[in-house]
Amino acid sequence: MADQQPGVPEQLEPLVARLLAPNPSHFTFTGTQVHLVGTTDLAVIDPGPDDPEHVAAILRAIVGRRVSAIVITHTHRDHSPGSRPLAAATGAPIVGCAPLALEDLGPRADASFDGDYAPDLVLADGESVAGQGWTLTAVATPGHTSNHLCFALPETKALFSGDHVMGWSTSIVSPPDGDMAAYMASLDKLLSRDDRIYYPAHGDPVDRPQRLVRGMLGHRKQREGQILRLLREGPDDIPAMTVKMYVGLDQRLLPAAERSVLAHLIDLRDRGLVTEAGSTWEMAA
Repeated sequence: MADQQPGVPEQLEPLVARLLAPNPSHFTFTGTQVHLVGTTDLAVIDPGPDDPEHVAAILRAIVGRRVSAIVITHTHRDHSPGSRPLAAATGAPIVGCAPLALEDLGPRADASFDGDYAPDLVLADGESVAGQGWTLTAVATPGHTSNHLCFALPETKALFSGDHVMGWSTSIVSPPDGDMAAYMASLDKLLSRDDRIYYPAHGDPVDRPQRLVRGMLGHRKQREGQILRLLREGPDDIPAMTVKMYVGLDQRLLPAAERSVLAHLIDLRDRGLVTEAGSTWEMAA
């Protein structure tokens, strides 16, 4: 991973290659991983930003082969905008998640929604798109966003996990669209599957996916427990709770951490465990 260069395709297995977009950040890690699925005809999963040099690199990687589908996991703009110039260049349809354009209250500009995303075909949970030797089946995994889809490749038991599960970091869950209860339910859904490997949109492949998902569920439950312990000591606000919970976190990441704390609090409120009083939160009576 350390020596992976943007724009240079890397074959991961016979049916799967990846290509790194040049958009590294504190939230995208080394950048968005574009996945190419197939041999003679391809699906391109999450083509990333609308950057001319990056789109040109994708076109070089697919030269001489047909693109059957441009597949999108969700519409944050580090994932979907490249679909439009790629579709214009290849004639391939844009398929995958439903359109979603909201004012994201989160702190990360790279994660704002792509308001111009216009799919030719929206896939529901369990629906598929296919090409020669490959099938991609949508697995609805709301939580990071309400329209998030993973895509299963049954031919090799791989799962393209988008931003829902990544090996390098947990996913940001930022209300109002990010939903912690939905995110946890989606993790449970993936835990019930028997995928061999995950190919996330950021970071390296995950070769022990069930173990990672169990750890992510445990991590979120631990965060929930931290919040409840703090509120048992008395009412508190989100910035103060975040500093106590995320000791040593890079100050630039605290606003994102606050969004996840808010998502946990909303879930706990909806379950009747805490209440909101102005800018503070407290245990329910």
